[in-house]
Amino acid sequence: MALVNCPNCGKAVEFEGNEYRPFCSERCQLLDLGAWADGDYALPTEDTELSEADIEQIERALETRE
Repeated sequence: MALVNCPNCGKAVEFEGNEYRPFCSERCQLLDLGAWADGDYALPTEDTELSEADIEQIERALETRE
């Protein structure tokens, strides 16, 4: 059987027949879910400011839609 490492604790666990796969246990599965809910796995973003030209272009595009 294929062994995989639990993404939470790193313990080697059988993949087939494991109801919590790829995790080793319900505890590790729930800890990972909680981390997602708390935003721990958020993707990094760049904060950018819009220039006056950008704002004017957006406003013109919105006016033409109406």
